[in-house]
Amino acid sequence: MTRLKVGRTKVYDLIRTRRLVSIKVDGCRRIPDDAVCDFVRHQMGEAA
Repeated sequence: MTRLKVGRTKVYDLIRTRRLVSIKVDGCRRIPDDAVCDFVRHQMGEAA
């Protein structure tokens, strides 16, 4: 949420639609740094 500057609901929507990769660790949802970088790169590619 902090790195993408979006709310919790938006992050879960991105995960649900498989636009943002996440993993579950002991019941907690985690988003790897690489997944955030990949998401941003993909968004920048679409905007160009």
